[in-house]
Amino acid sequence: MTHYDLHCHSTASDGALSPQALVERAVQQGVDVLALTDHDGTEGINAALKAAEGQPITLIPGVEISVTWYSSTVHIVGLNIDIDNPKLQSGLADIRDYRQQRAEQIAQRLEKSGIPGALEGAAQYASKTMLGRMHFAQFLVEQGHAADTKDVFKRFLVRGKPGYVPGSWTDLSSAVQWITEAGGQAVIAHPLRYKMTATKLRRLIEDFKTAGGQAIEVSSGHQHPDQLRNVAALAKQYDLLASCGSDFHGPDQSWSELGRFLPLPASCKPVWSLWQ
Repeated sequence: MTHYDLHCHSTASDGALSPQALVERAVQQGVDVLALTDHDGTEGINAALKAAEGQPITLIPGVEISVTWYSSTVHIVGLNIDIDNPKLQSGLADIRDYRQQRAEQIAQRLEKSGIPGALEGAAQYASKTMLGRMHFAQFLVEQGHAADTKDVFKRFLVRGKPGYVPGSWTDLSSAVQWITEAGGQAVIAHPLRYKMTATKLRRLIEDFKTAGGQAIEVSSGHQHPDQLRNVAALAKQYDLLASCGSDFHGPDQSWSELGRFLPLPASCKPVWSLWQ
């Protein structure tokens, strides 16, 4: 049976491993098909494709797009995309420009709370094109302000804490359009992590379908079997294809290891059926 992992991150966004090292680890973990889905950029794809050459693994070009939907931040994964599509790249560039502005605001708020130099400190951990909250978390841990990155988010980077800045990302229909125009499949990432009511989650799925979205991440990282069944039921109810992925960020900062998540239920039609 082919082993798919269609959601992970490299140092091109907020992952701990380079694209090359990520591919090597995926091979070690027995992953047959890997999608690199860095946040709001495709900088690492070519390096990952090159690393996969001659290896027993297929690399799928992907991206994870930040979206604001009714004041909530949600993530839409794009799979099997043409990374040279101009509309996609233009949209992603706009989001990255906003990320930089947001990073500057986070640093200002941290400085007001007695932590200077956060922007420069976080930049040491970031790629040239993407500076995000995980990089601030790494800086704050290194400076001794928190025990680990999870502690940082709890104490500094969530609503009501010193470094919190609300996101104002692209809209849902634009994200889906960029992905589909780039020849890819749009996927709602880790739907249960948004802590929405059942009614609001269904409304998100309905809006996503209306925009042209095709799939939902049924299996993602650490999940209880009941959660897997619930998302699988939503996929069936709304006639969505099913995706799966670890959302791997690194050995010490992930929901799960590469390739380690519950298998898709037999009732699901996998998103990769479109590629075969």
